[in-house]
Amino acid sequence: REDGCNYIFNLLTGYQDPPAGVKGEPNLHYNPYFSGGWIAMPKQLYDDQIEYSDGTKATESQLAKDITEFLKWSAERDHDDRKRLAIKAILIFAPLVVLSYHWKRVKWATLKSRKIAFYRPKAKDD
Repeated sequence: REDGCNYIFNLLTGYQDPPAGVKGEPNLHYNPYFSGGWIAMPKQLYDDQIEYSDGTKATESQLAKDITEFLKWSAERDHDDRKRLAIKAILIFAPLVVLSYHWKRVKWATLKSRKIAFYRPKAKDD
């Protein structure tokens, strides 16, 4: 889903009373971020449900953010491995590029600095 993290965050925090005059089924809950507006899952997050060890206030918004970030991380578990591999590749290829550039400059310097002079052949006097 496009913009999936924001969708999950809004889905978790978007529960509200249905608009005036709108009646839903008995076991459905109104959430405007869900397609159709009605969802069977009741509101799951409330303030102060958990206690953070670092003293962060456990608001509904903070809990939804943490859940969203965890789901994003768990969906791309090999992200950390790819990141480490990319750093290793940069550390290996950067010196190789510098050495290649230096080698090219040294190798071609003699060819680029040569001066080619054309002399007319002397005419023979007959």
